[in-house]
Amino acid sequence: MDAGLLIQYLIIAVAVLVSAWVVLKKQAPGTVRKLRGALALALLKPGRAAWLQALGRKIAPRATGGGGACGGCDSCGPTPPKQH
Repeated sequence: MDAGLLIQYLIIAVAVLVSAWVVLKKQAPGTVRKLRGALALALLKPGRAAWLQALGRKIAPRATGGGGACGGCDSCGPTPPKQH
């Protein structure tokens, strides 16, 4: 395989993965949060290399308040009344 063709395939693969991640974050924020939490827990296990634990802390989702009744994406909530 030609090196130029391989580079093109790698760039396209990265673009597809980034696009899929953005769509997943917009359409299923709860699933993304669970995936990030599971990955962070796997990286934070005792005995892992320090750089892996640092990566796990960086990947870990932020703690939320109570989560509310809807699942905790924190995008809903009281909206101010419309001004006419």
